[in-house]
Amino acid sequence: MIRKADIKDIDQIMEMYSSCVKGMIEAGIDQWDDTYPNSEVIYKDIKNSTYYVKTMNNKIVGGVNIDQLQDKEYLDIKWEDQENLFLVVHRLAVSKEFWSKGIGKKLMTFTELLVKKKNLKSIRLDTYNTNPMAINFYKRLGYTKKGEIFLKPNKNEYYCFEKLIS
Repeated sequence: MIRKADIKDIDQIMEMYSSCVKGMIEAGIDQWDDTYPNSEVIYKDIKNSTYYVKTMNNKIVGGVNIDQLQDKEYLDIKWEDQENLFLVVHRLAVSKEFWSKGIGKKLMTFTELLVKKKNLKSIRLDTYNTNPMAINFYKRLGYTKKGEIFLKPNKNEYYCFEKLIS
């Protein structure tokens, strides 16, 4: 089941991120660490009613923030959706033990349904350039790389992706 997160979910959500980040670091991906994503960021997402969780047997196994807020660096990208009728995916994560089990795909399919429900046209997101798992995942789902941005000091560039939803 996918549902909006509640404040009472925060500990389980952070456990899920901890598992995901540990797996990413083991795979040589330094996109995230023990400082990000953090509970303050997730708390704001939940308060804004934009954070969703995927549960299995009452356990949170994945999560994503879906809103219309994009980093200012996104303004430099040549998006196909020129009407700016988009949702932005932030902080998509799955517990390491549930990787390659379709959880991320379910969360992205859910995002596509939200786009349709809100009469929007596209999804935008970014991922770290040294995260081949995420890059290939988004490409398999039909996302197109639209450009590169720098978001954080001492980090490589992030690739921006877009998918038009009909």
